[in-house]
Amino acid sequence: MEFTYKQAIVIRVDLKMSVGKIAVQAAHAAVSAAEECRRIKPEWFRDWLEEGQKKVVLRVSELEELKQLHERAKSLGLPTSMVEDAGLTEVPPGTITALGIGPAPSEIIDRVTGKLKLL
Repeated sequence: MEFTYKQAIVIRVDLKMSVGKIAVQAAHAAVSAAEECRRIKPEWFRDWLEEGQKKVVLRVSELEELKQLHERAKSLGLPTSMVEDAGLTEVPPGTITALGIGPAPSEIIDRVTGKLKLL
């Protein structure tokens, strides 16, 4: 089966978060971006759910790279969610840790994240 929709979760690796912390930040990004998609592109959200909710988790090396991806995704009309941590555990309050993009058509997401490495 070829998936036509996916969601990309992008994690900052420069923060040296633990595996558990990364999992939580990825979950925040996935849920928040999916909710944004459900609000602004309900047909994408529905089709993504029906296809099995494909996700890919990727990495960036620093905040500026994450911000550039966010701006590029928004400029293409993609649903996004930037995760800002509350600072109760491993990182200071307000630290931007992750970005959720989509769900959206895979070919549009690939224009933003296609050159990133898997986490």
